[in-house]
Amino acid sequence: MTIRVLIADDHHVVRRGLRFFLDTQTDIEIVGEATDGQDAVEKVNKLNPDVVLMDLVMPRMDGIEATKKIRETNTTIKILILTSFSDQDHVIPAIRAGANGYQLKDIEPDELVKTIKAVYDGQSQLHPQVTHHVLTHMTGGGQEENLLDTLTKREKEVLIEITNGKSNKEIANTLFITEKTVKTHVSNLLSKLELADRTQAALYAIKNGIK
Repeated sequence: MTIRVLIADDHHVVRRGLRFFLDTQTDIEIVGEATDGQDAVEKVNKLNPDVVLMDLVMPRMDGIEATKKIRETNTTIKILILTSFSDQDHVIPAIRAGANGYQLKDIEPDELVKTIKAVYDGQSQLHPQVTHHVLTHMTGGGQEENLLDTLTKREKEVLIEITNGKSNKEIANTLFITEKTVKTHVSNLLSKLELADRTQAALYAIKNGIK
């Protein structure tokens, strides 16, 4: 299956470089380019890509606000932040906005392809520096432990597989249940943990040492 990608970055050289390399991949198709956040939101609604490569600092509307806008109407499109900033002032808002992954622009081209495919498959992809910021930022305490206690045994099993970076299909195969059942468990555990997406769930589980 071909992964349809939209590139959102205000720098022409960056967009051109990304397109030049990604066009060499037989299973990735660049369906469009956006020059700022507002343009990205409009292009997403028009082109319906599978994955958006989203820069953070852009004119008119930044990547964080664009991610929020996209998430208001679409929860299935994967958004991969691709930026030069790894500080928590950029990382935390981006994850909260609903980004599925966060990588830095110095990533190796081949690694970027792997990241795009992983995000497309439903896996969380965070740069190590980003993971550190998110885990440090998340508060600890009894409330989180109580929330984990609200999960059923099966929901905990699904959560553990999410932390291993597995897609719904892979989780279904591992636990010998249907993919539809996995989706139900994921929805339920996100609701119980009061989290927005799989990325937050994986970080939550890691921080609390779920076994």
